[in-house]
Amino acid sequence: MSRRKKWLIYAAIGFALLAAVAAILWEVSKARCFTLTGDVICRVETDQPVVALTFDDGPTARGVDWVLPTLEAHGARATFFLTGAESEAAPQLVRQLAEAGHEIGNHSFSHNRMMWPFSSGHDEEIRSASAAIVAAGAPLPRLFRPPYGKKLIGLPRAVERQGLRMVTWDVEDPPGAANGRAYANALLEQVRPGSIILMHVMYPGNRPARDALPLILEGLRVRGYRIVPVGELIDGAAASG
Repeated sequence: MSRRKKWLIYAAIGFALLAAVAAILWEVSKARCFTLTGDVICRVETDQPVVALTFDDGPTARGVDWVLPTLEAHGARATFFLTGAESEAAPQLVRQLAEAGHEIGNHSFSHNRMMWPFSSGHDEEIRSASAAIVAAGAPLPRLFRPPYGKKLIGLPRAVERQGLRMVTWDVEDPPGAANGRAYANALLEQVRPGSIILMHVMYPGNRPARDALPLILEGLRVRGYRIVPVGELIDGAAASG
């Protein structure tokens, strides 16, 4: 076999190995309930009929003006994972959420994917977002949700350095739901005791989720579930354990 042919074979093997490693790391990065370093909470183990309802992104006037009255009408409190940039742009909306008794979590400052294995930028993203949320009038966040759910080695370590706990989810927006009823039915099928539910309601394209929210709240009530913020779900599980 010629030297050139051997080199091509070795190169092909090396490329295949790199591609395999990249594919594995991609799957690990988006795993809801697993992280290579640190801890992540995607749900809690409990037999009690209790779930946490969470909303990502924003705040935006469209989302807050729709969600707040709906939650109040159903006597439900939730966790809002807000970005620092949007909190700076609309501090009055952050205050509205906090004053209504909802929990405010950190969703990074700029909502970029935070997948670099070693980066001081992760710390700054988290720190800046918390600072913007506090400056808007909300308590210092103690929970962090990674943008797009992406995480590898560097981000979990940064979350721990900043004194937060990383939270993902086990129930999320159903893909392809064309209307509120289809969205609500598909989401409710996923729920079980201890679930952390993720919804996106802040932007114009989130209309099915906004329309689904009252149906989901009523569906959870009919099924006997109590709805609490994530921090309360975690604390309750720890206390009962």
